[in-house]
Amino acid sequence: MPISFRAPMRGDSENKATKSQSTQTNLAGENTTVGHLLAKKSKDVFSIQPEQTLKEAVVSLSEKRIGALLVTDNSGELVGILSERDIVRRLAETPGQTLPKKVEEVMTSKLEVCSSDEQLVSVLRRMTKGRFRHMPVVDDGTLSGIVTIGDVVNYRLNELEYEALQLKQLIVG
Repeated sequence: MPISFRAPMRGDSENKATKSQSTQTNLAGENTTVGHLLAKKSKDVFSIQPEQTLKEAVVSLSEKRIGALLVTDNSGELVGILSERDIVRRLAETPGQTLPKKVEEVMTSKLEVCSSDEQLVSVLRRMTKGRFRHMPVVDDGTLSGIVTIGDVVNYRLNELEYEALQLKQLIVG
């Protein structure tokens, strides 16, 4: 009879049992914070000032290969966000007259922000519900970074790949 089918024997209990799942591992993804994500992300945060033109914004977005710019005033305080989506909407409204407009005329000034200690799951839910893809991170009134929906999804995919690898190693031994 194969050893895997044998009845328990004295001394078997001396071997420590392994656990493939625990409350801690099952909830790990839900407890991951924005700070965890920012620690693994580039510290670069790109911004533009409200009085600059959309043409300058478009050039910056293209050169940096990003989807949004934070809008900050002369003192560096966050006053809005300008996304590709904001620009496209304005292009549809005023074709041929959009690029000379000021950033402050097009930007989103009613911002949703998060903090470094907020859970990624919460941020993802807020982004999905609000239908936006970029969220500034503000800690104690200071801009700490920006989180994109792509960052959150990529971070979670990496976590899932790692969890799958752990399960495979557990199964294989």
